[in-house]
Amino acid sequence: MNFVNLTPHAIILNDGTVFQPSGNVARVSATFTDFENGICRQQFGDVTGLPDPQEGTMFIVSALVLAATDRDDVVAPATGHPQCVRNDKGQIMSVPGFIGK
Repeated sequence: MNFVNLTPHAIILNDGTVFQPSGNVARVSATFTDFENGICRQQFGDVTGLPDPQEGTMFIVSALVLAATDRDDVVAPATGHPQCVRNDKGQIMSVPGFIGK
């Protein structure tokens, strides 16, 4: 399986595998309502930067982009998984794998 990283940063798996950014970033558009009492609403729209499906290829995207698409060739880093490796500041250093649909 070929993985293409459509995030702006390297994705590191716990086994040491590194997926460098491809240079293309998949994003989801957002619009916002006016603030009322300091609160606004956010609505998500179209996904951009996601190539057409390619046989044997999985696209690594953010969890937000994953949630906005119904494609089965799109995955996001499993950042909420209990096997994530974190540094002493709690920042994620590596993930055990990916989440798909």
